[in-house]
Amino acid sequence: MSVISVDQTINIAMSVTDRHASATWYEGMLGFELIYHADEAGWSEMQTNTPGVTIGLGEHAKPVPGNCVPVFGIADLDNARQKLEQAKVKFDGDTDVVEGMVKTATFYDPDGNALMLAEDLTGGAA
Repeated sequence: MSVISVDQTINIAMSVTDRHASATWYEGMLGFELIYHADEAGWSEMQTNTPGVTIGLGEHAKPVPGNCVPVFGIADLDNARQKLEQAKVKFDGDTDVVEGMVKTATFYDPDGNALMLAEDLTGGAA
């Protein structure tokens, strides 16, 4: 039995210099659909052609190409984090909260690969 149970969603977060231009590229090149631009958070999301899998575009002045972080939807991030920490899983700092939008926490697998949990605070799916 697993320590936590993630939702049936995954977001692959990538850093980009211009979210709007990147969204246009993903729409035109791969047929992904824009879900939303959250300009105040520097974040955009695209629906891929795979149900439950989205691409997140985080805007950064100096993006790190190849640095993709799988983001797993979770119903109760605080509870899941507590269980993972009890199992000696290393987290990268405190849980981040964008009120009314999302709660996230980055953690690492045994090889140092970054993974993230995200709890949807909008009342919709994670």
